[in-house]
Amino acid sequence: MEWIPKRRVKQVNSKFKQVVVNSDQEHSNMSLLVCEVDESVVPLACHAPIVSSYNERIRPLLDAIDKLRNLKVMQEGIQLPTIVVVGDQSSGKSSVLESLAGISLPRGQGICTRVPLIMRLHHHSKPESELHLEYSSKVVSTDEMNVADAIIKATEEIAGNGKGISHTPLTLVVKKNGVPDLTMVDLPGITRVPVHGQPENIYEQISGIIMEYIKPEESIILNVLSATVDFPTCESIRMSQSVDKTGDRTLAVVTKSDKSPEGLREKVMADDVNIGLGYVCVRNRIGDESYEEARLAESMLFASHPLLSKIDKSMVSVPVLARKLVQIQATIISKCLPEIVRKINAKLNGNVLELNNLPQKLSTVAEAINAFMRILGLSKESLKKLLVRGEFDEYPDNKNMHSTARLAEMVDKFSHELKNSSPIIANEKFLLDEIFVLKETKSVALPNFLPRSAFLHLLQLKVQAISEIPVSFVTKVWDYIETVVVEILMHHCENYPPLQSSTKRAALNLISKMKEQSTYRVLEIIEMEKLADYTCDPEYMALWTKLMKSHDNFKEAIDGDVWRIAYIESFGKIDVRHLDDYPGVRDVAFDLKMRLTAYWNIVLKRMVDSIALYLLMALKKLVNQGMEEEVVNEVLGPQGGGIERLMDESPSFTIKRARLNQSIGLLKESRDVLAKIIDRIAIADD
Repeated sequence: MEWIPKRRVKQVNSKFKQVVVNSDQEHSNMSLLVCEVDESVVPLACHAPIVSSYNERIRPLLDAIDKLRNLKVMQEGIQLPTIVVVGDQSSGKSSVLESLAGISLPRGQGICTRVPLIMRLHHHSKPESELHLEYSSKVVSTDEMNVADAIIKATEEIAGNGKGISHTPLTLVVKKNGVPDLTMVDLPGITRVPVHGQPENIYEQISGIIMEYIKPEESIILNVLSATVDFPTCESIRMSQSVDKTGDRTLAVVTKSDKSPEGLREKVMADDVNIGLGYVCVRNRIGDESYEEARLAESMLFASHPLLSKIDKSMVSVPVLARKLVQIQATIISKCLPEIVRKINAKLNGNVLELNNLPQKLSTVAEAINAFMRILGLSKESLKKLLVRGEFDEYPDNKNMHSTARLAEMVDKFSHELKNSSPIIANEKFLLDEIFVLKETKSVALPNFLPRSAFLHLLQLKVQAISEIPVSFVTKVWDYIETVVVEILMHHCENYPPLQSSTKRAALNLISKMKEQSTYRVLEIIEMEKLADYTCDPEYMALWTKLMKSHDNFKEAIDGDVWRIAYIESFGKIDVRHLDDYPGVRDVAFDLKMRLTAYWNIVLKRMVDSIALYLLMALKKLVNQGMEEEVVNEVLGPQGGGIERLMDESPSFTIKRARLNQSIGLLKESRDVLAKIIDRIAIADD
């Protein structure tokens, strides 16, 4: 049975007005009905704007947010409160926006919205509407009759003539009597199956745009759902739930209520999809209805339909939707405004600091010389701190730059390696090397004299055996110093890229020279130890005397019949039976070994001390004079390009300086916009 709205009886001076509407557009054979509708429930475009009590406060706030959006403050990472309209394809999204704005939007098969459409609705008291589009730094005026075509043309300029989509937004400004003060972003309708001419990944592209807009916590999601489908199956619901699990910032508008009234009240009351801001059911404009006629028909539908009339009046009609959107918008702007101000100030201060930390743009030779001398002075002071004084306040967390500590560790490791470099002699070989050398160096002379040539020969063998260790140590030290020096120089030259290559080249050249000199010095020390056996250190005699106290144990073991083990100081328990064949030379060999052992300790200590002291002296020369001279010669020399190179600013710094200046200008303007609005609000409150 078809539903026909009830008629009201017209009264004199009543507030009801006669209108002619179709009783049901689905049945063309139905006659037109003349019905009377309460005009007080028809605020859109007929009377004062919706929620006019909000206008004085909302409009300035909304203008400020729109101004910030036009300034592209969101590119600075500052999110703005935004009502984002999403919905599956053919959900009636365009109809909802048309009803709110009172204008016609592009219609057709496939995706009608191919770019983010920022709709700025602005109520004004003039009878004539004013519309214009903003895109690609252009402002294009239009009117209600041609706005759809203008949007299509602008979209083609932005996204091309095909059916592809673009992230670049298009702004539509509608100033019209009776529209709510709202700013919304309409996004492409969600489709999974590409039609002819659309890219294969159209779903992924649309999803990417939608997620970009609905993910920020500042976004309010207006999810458009068709009453003809099950809400949980809607792709737009799945997307909004993925970023708003509690539903606290999602409002659902249910379209086509007149097409599927059965069970609609139960669906919105059950809220199976967790819509925190509630539902609003609306009737789409049908055919050639004017917007006033559509609203009257909607009011009549929800007032008289046997099923739809049971839905709470706070959940039906476009005027209710507009009122809710305005209230939600006012709430979210008021909530976000202090945080926006804080973020703008923080970003502005950070950019100003970053700009001030950029190197001064040098325009004269005098400025370049001053900058160069400052770099040299700072580098020299840093080198003194790290390599000489052991101060690491410039690199508190980088232990590799704590140079005196690392050098001390390297010296300790070098000393330990030297001490443990002598091979462990097996029991059966004890004194055999000494005996062999004594036999080969004997001469026609008194038998009880220790040949010095034997001592020197054994000493030379021991020094030669460890000769690679000092050379390797010095190489490692200078390799480490090279990393420290280059790090410091590059740090102080980082703002002047033209200086970096020549400065680094100077450092590498100087380190290479000093490494070569140090290696030569170490080889001299090694040759010196081979050349002669001398020390004035009393520790030699003291240790030799201590070692010789084991000689009695040695003789007892040699002469013993059963127990042939002798405890020798610094060598432990030695089985001496293998020495029975050398009766004439055993005692002299023992004395020779003890002398060599005592003297070897002196040699190792002297080697470590002399190399360490030499390196300390070389480091001081490098810091106090060598590095500065090398850098100056390199920079001012033919390969360095001269001091004028400092005046050539790096392209990266030029681009960065321009970007920061642009950002600072934008943020200052944004800050001023908000300051004026806050001042206006404060004056109004007073």
